[in-house]
Amino acid sequence: MSAARRRPSLVRRLVILAAGWSAVALLVTGILLTTAFHQASLRRFDLVLSDVTQGLLAGSTVQDGQVVAPLLTDARALRVYSGRYWQIAEHAPGGRMRPLVRSRSLFDQELPVPGEVLASIAADPGKEFYYDTRGPLGQPLRAMAMQVSLPGRAAPVILMAAEDRSPLDAEARRFAYLTAGALVMLGAGILIAVMVQVRVGLRPLFDLRRAIADVRKGKTDRLAGDYPEELEPLAAELNALIVHNQEVVERQRTHVGNLAHALKTPLSVMLTEAHQTPGSLSEVVSHQAELMRGQVDHHLRRARAAARAQAPGERTQVEPVLDELAPTIERVCMPKDVVIDWRAPEDLWFRGERQDLLEIAGNVIENAGKWCKGKVRVTAAPVSPERFTLVVEDDGPGLPPERRGEVLKRGARLDESAPGSGLGLAIVDELARAYGGELTLGDSAMGGLKVELTLPRAEA
Repeated sequence: MSAARRRPSLVRRLVILAAGWSAVALLVTGILLTTAFHQASLRRFDLVLSDVTQGLLAGSTVQDGQVVAPLLTDARALRVYSGRYWQIAEHAPGGRMRPLVRSRSLFDQELPVPGEVLASIAADPGKEFYYDTRGPLGQPLRAMAMQVSLPGRAAPVILMAAEDRSPLDAEARRFAYLTAGALVMLGAGILIAVMVQVRVGLRPLFDLRRAIADVRKGKTDRLAGDYPEELEPLAAELNALIVHNQEVVERQRTHVGNLAHALKTPLSVMLTEAHQTPGSLSEVVSHQAELMRGQVDHHLRRARAAARAQAPGERTQVEPVLDELAPTIERVCMPKDVVIDWRAPEDLWFRGERQDLLEIAGNVIENAGKWCKGKVRVTAAPVSPERFTLVVEDDGPGLPPERRGEVLKRGARLDESAPGSGLGLAIVDELARAYGGELTLGDSAMGGLKVELTLPRAEA
């Protein structure tokens, strides 16, 4: 069966739904945690930049019209291109900015300010504006700028501070990786827990399925066990259905028996009267009555077998049946000194009634004993959990392939001198088909005919 036509699994459906919701929840959680961590780190980063600008604002003075910056104690601002920078600038014509004082770490470079940020600074003096830019070496910078007025100077100045944000970004990525790994492990744990939960939660359903299979295979005749309140009504209804089916089968058996009795008695009377009154009419009546009796036996046998095949709980051990049949048929064929060699596993069971298996195996073995020279081999073996084969071989003359279909016809006799009615293999074929089995004829390695029956198997 292809994957597209595969039947949906309740366990798979529950696990997929739980896994889908868990994946979405974990993904959203991961994004929120990573974003919150990044924002918190960025706020701490911005506080450092704010402290630098506040230090510039508190310590900057104007001497002889020149802005003088305070001596900041941060050693990083004294190393060239160290990653921490500050700058005091003023507005220049054309919407640009001209540096007035800058940290030694900038050397001959300056901190750029985007035009929109510069316009916002001018429009809202005293407010801190944060933005991202690039440093002297092209590294990403987190910067802050603020426009203020200094005592002794008419024109406002722009205080700026910036720091390399590469460590911040690396820390955020590291946190994202750790969070992703932790959430993946958590997701795997949740998935395993969901699978265990589903298996444990649905175990009563699996037990119910096994109990139904045991009834079908003949191990039990009722569903037994304690089921949850959700499944208890279902188990009760199934038990009621099993009882109903058994009652229907029993009524069918009774009806078949009554019908057989009702038909056979008039037929016997007709045959008796016909035999007591010789003549052409009596011969016609006798012949037709015998045909009617054969047809009645044929259809009643098939009806009984079909009813028994549908009834749950019927099973028969194969070995005792063959053990009973072999010596009986050897005695029947005693003038030929027939030896029947049979083999069957002890744990092999036929899913059907003992009487039917006796009739099926008995007819085939008796037919082999009738035509053999002295040896018959019977082998029963399982071929699948649902089927087993019963093979009967003899060392007789065999049967040509073109004539094998004739022996399965009712009343067909290939040798009129041989005893019997010619119904043996036809009866076997009918019973096998009623049980959903099959009869095939072939050549035996012993030289004679090989009859192979495929029959339903029941678990031991």
